[in-house]
Amino acid sequence: MALEVKLGKATRDAYGEALVELGNENKNVVVLDADLSKSTKSGDFAKKYPERFFNCGISEANMVGMAAGFAGAGLIPYASSFASFLVCKGFDQIRMSIANPHLNVKLVGSHGGISLGEDGASQQSVEDIALACALPKFTVLVPSDAVITKFLTKRMSQISSPVYMRTGRPKAPILYAENETFEIGKAKTVREGNDVTVIANGLLVMEALLAADELQKENISVRVLDMFTVKPIDKEAVTKAAKETGAIVTAEEHLIGGALSSYVSEVVVNTCPVPMDFVGVNDTYSESGKPDELLDKYGLRAKNIISAIRNVLARKK
Repeated sequence: MALEVKLGKATRDAYGEALVELGNENKNVVVLDADLSKSTKSGDFAKKYPERFFNCGISEANMVGMAAGFAGAGLIPYASSFASFLVCKGFDQIRMSIANPHLNVKLVGSHGGISLGEDGASQQSVEDIALACALPKFTVLVPSDAVITKFLTKRMSQISSPVYMRTGRPKAPILYAENETFEIGKAKTVREGNDVTVIANGLLVMEALLAADELQKENISVRVLDMFTVKPIDKEAVTKAAKETGAIVTAEEHLIGGALSSYVSEVVVNTCPVPMDFVGVNDTYSESGKPDELLDKYGLRAKNIISAIRNVLARKK
C-alpha cells in the first residue's frame, strides 16, 4: 500500500499554540516580535499575555538586543520574525549580544526555506541554518511537523542556553502521533532500512519517506532519520547508519553546505566513511512562485532523493 500523505498544521501555527501553553506553565517566558506576530503566530501569546509580549517594530537587531536584556535579567525570551530577517539582518547582534555571552535566548525564524512561496528571494531563507550553526554553543532545530514543533517549543525553555528553531509557512505532513516524545540532540528513526540511510529534516522528511516507499518496490530498503536537531548533531545515529547501511543521503530545504549536509559529513568522515550524496538548494537563491513549483524546480522532491540514493548505491557496490 502506497504511503498516504496527510497534511496537518503549519509548524508556525504549532509554535503559536505551544507558546500560549508555555506562557501559562512558566511565568518567566516573555515573547518579542518584529511586527510580524500575525505571520509568526506569536500573536497568539500576545492576546493571552499582553503584559509579557513586546512588539519591537521592524527592527530585528534591536529586538535581539532586547531579548538579550531580558535573558540577562533572568527571564526566558522567545524572539520571533521571518527567518531571513531575524538571522540575516540581526546576525551581528545575535553573535555579540547572545552567542558571545551565551545568554538564554530562544530565537524562532518563521517562513523558513523556499516553501513560503510567492514572497520571493528576499524573504526566503536558504542560509539561516548555516548561520545559526556557525554560532558557538547554539542549539539549532528544524522540526518536521506540528507535533514535534509543539514539543520542541516547550522543551527548549528547559535548556539554559541559546536556541534557534526554524518554522514554516505551509501545512506540514503529519508524521507523529500527538503523544510522541523527542530528545533534543537525538535523531528520530521514522523508517527502518538496511541498504541506505536518508537523513532529513523539515518538509524533506516526508519526501524521504515517499522515496523510501517507492524504492521498496525494487526491494531497496531505505532507513529514514528525522535529524530535527542539526546542532548538536546526533553522532551516534549517523555513525550507526553509516556502519549498518553503508551509504547516506542528506535532504534539507536549505543550501547544500553549512547545515545538515556538512554536519553529517563531518561525522561520517571521522567515524565511518561511506558514499554520500546531498539533496538541497544548489548554490542559488530561489524566486517567486507557488511552494510546490519551487520545491519541484529546485530539486527538493522524493524523485531527487531517489536519484541521490541510486547514486550512492552504485558507488557502494
